Amino acid sequence: MIEKKIIPFSRFYKSFNIFSLVLILTSVLFLIFKGLNYGVDFKGGTLIEVRILDNTLSISDLRKSFNNLDLGDVSVKKFGKDNDYVVKFEKKQSVEENFIENIKVELVKDIGNIFEFRRVESVGPKVSSELLKSGVIAIGLSLGAMLIYIWIRFEWQFSVGAIAAVFHDVIITLGFFSFLSLEINLSIVAAVLTIVGYSMNDTVVIFDRVRENLKKLSDIKIYEITNISINETLSRTIITSVTTLLALMSIFIFGGAILKGFSFAMILGVIVGTYSSIYIANPILIRLNVSQKTILKEEKI
Repeated sequence: MIEKKIIPFSRFYKSFNIFSLVLILTSVLFLIFKGLNYGVDFKGGTLIEVRILDNTLSISDLRKSFNNLDLGDVSVKKFGKDNDYVVKFEKKQSVEENFIENIKVELVKDIGNIFEFRRVESVGPKVSSELLKSGVIAIGLSLGAMLIYIWIRFEWQFSVGAIAAVFHDVIITLGFFSFLSLEINLSIVAAVLTIVGYSMNDTVVIFDRVRENLKKLSDIKIYEITNISINETLSRTIITSVTTLLALMSIFIFGGAILKGFSFAMILGVIVGTYSSIYIANPILIRLNVSQKTILKEEKI
């Protein structure tokens, strides 16, 4: 009765493992030889706090005006009040004389004299490197905390599977960003952290069911138990993934340029995270020969 209802995910473990290996190797090659396109947050540049005196000017109009000035990568975000913005761009303040004044003149020509610069700062390489270091530390700490949780919650074989799935998701996501030359900024770091949590959560749900079935179905091998467990949690996985993707697609389409990188990273992360929970984490349990004896032995300890 069970066999008639389940989808044979386990039949494709080997094929998708090879596919994932190719994706990971390709991503690593892109990261090594092409690298990532770091934004102003990580490369340094100039920061200007702008107050708009006319409420009819939108953030997209302001961003367009700065983009027309050939300042490199430009980031425009709301800051404080509704008409206050922080503009960061790649070109540094010390490049030429009257640099800021020239920007003011060009902006007046484009949008009129409806703004004032309240603060101008140079974002140096030291600050940028510290932000990059902090982002890497944040991702590393989150992975470490989740590893500890999985190690306590499950047996070590499950921990290996969960962490492998997370690394798989992060590497492939960064590989896509490298391949497409998309900008890496602080919002992308936030997206990667969210991807880590999403992937881990999906994996834990399936692992919980695998563990339960290992105790109940002692006469069935782990190969088939993982397949049964994936099918039993499939409706939950599909509902969670689809509803999350619908929200992210709305942000990607209607959220404007500032949120496109973040939403794209999240969309990619949800798809890859759902895939890895099935085709990366579970095959590792099979490779490590998890069985009912493993569960009972760990519980006695």
